[in-house]
Amino acid sequence: MAEKKKILIVDDDGFLLDMYAFKFSQNNFEVYTALGGAEAIKKLKEGLNPSIILMDIIMPGMDGFEMFERINTEKLSPDSAKIILSNKGQQEDIDRGTELGASGYIIKVNSTPVEVIEKVLKILSDKISIKNN
Repeated sequence: MAEKKKILIVDDDGFLLDMYAFKFSQNNFEVYTALGGAEAIKKLKEGLNPSIILMDIIMPGMDGFEMFERINTEKLSPDSAKIILSNKGQQEDIDRGTELGASGYIIKVNSTPVEVIEKVLKILSDKISIKNN
C-alpha cells in the first residue's frame, strides 16, 4: 500500500475543514487542519512538512495570500505543493496565486469534494512526474 500523503488543509470554515479532512482521509491522506493562516504557519514552524498545502484565500486575520507569502519568505515546507482552494475565481486572484508559486487553483463553488480530491491528486502526480524528469 502506498505511503499516505500528508496534507495540510487551511480554511476558516470549520464545517468545510471537517468535511474536506474526512474526504481526504478516506482517500489515503494523512490530514492536518488549521483554522486560518496563523495556525497553519505555527504548525509548519513546528516541523509539519506536508506533501500538499490546500489553502483558502478569504480568511480573517491573515488571508491565504499573506500566508502564502510568509511560507515563501520563511522558507517553510519548500517541497510542498501549494494549492489554492477558494471561491475567489477572478483572473487577478488566479494570477496572484500563480505568481506566489501555487501548483494549482481550485474554485470551491465549481468543484464537488470528490473533484477537489481528484484535482489535488492530479496536481500532485504532475509535480512528481516533473520532479522525476
